[in-house]
Amino acid sequence: MAEPRTASSAPRTADALMPGATPRSRGPGLPSRPWYREPWPWLLMIAPASAVIAGAVTVWLAIASSDGLVADDYYRRGLAINRELERDRAAAERGLAAEIEARGGRMRVRLAGHASPEALFARLVHATRAGHDQRLRLPRVAPGIYEAPLPELAAGRWRVVLEDARGEWRLVKEVL
Repeated sequence: MAEPRTASSAPRTADALMPGATPRSRGPGLPSRPWYREPWPWLLMIAPASAVIAGAVTVWLAIASSDGLVADDYYRRGLAINRELERDRAAAERGLAAEIEARGGRMRVRLAGHASPEALFARLVHATRAGHDQRLRLPRVAPGIYEAPLPELAAGRWRVVLEDARGEWRLVKEVL
């Protein structure tokens, strides 16, 4: 049968050795504080918490923005490249060259060479955001001069692709 414990037979711990110490106290005469009032747990939680927040922001950006540089039909576009190159060669064979001016909300194209269509079609292609691309019809206002109102464009690099109505040739300029 076990003997009942007395105060003298109680286990001796560090708290028991300090006069006035109570369990969970920080020392003699100092009250204990809950864990959330201590700075160390918070400092240790900063790195994992910031990683979780950065991951959530990354997921949101991936879902909210479109992949304008990725084409869904890349194979078909790859096959169509030869057709585009043929149209570039047709423009070179006709000796076509274009000067493009964009001022005062208007776009003016001076076309030189062996072609004089009634109108040109200009595709304004943004370098990185396909959603901003626009297509304009530029009617001939004088021999070799085509002009149309230019809508407000987003900031960035723009490529102008000039084409005839039949799609027989094209000129590509990086101007805007």
